[in-house]
Amino acid sequence: MSEDSGNLHWEKTTRLMKIMMGLWVFFAFVIHMFVSQLNAITIAGFPLGFYMASQGSLVVFVAMLFWFAKAQDNIDHECGVAEDD
Repeated sequence: MSEDSGNLHWEKTTRLMKIMMGLWVFFAFVIHMFVSQLNAITIAGFPLGFYMASQGSLVVFVAMLFWFAKAQDNIDHECGVAEDD
């Protein structure tokens, strides 16, 4: 792996981590600050604020894990540092 490739890999990985941390903060804290306002919206008979607090954020976190793994694998392949290369 050349130095340019290593720098590119690190830049893309850092950008991905910043995006993931931003989404994590949003779904872990920001959404929950607006529970009262979100409760005005009903989904399947449950207030949206209640749903996001009890299940929604957890579902998003699991989806984020899968998305992160796939995105990081793509970055690794693109930069030539994948485990199976």
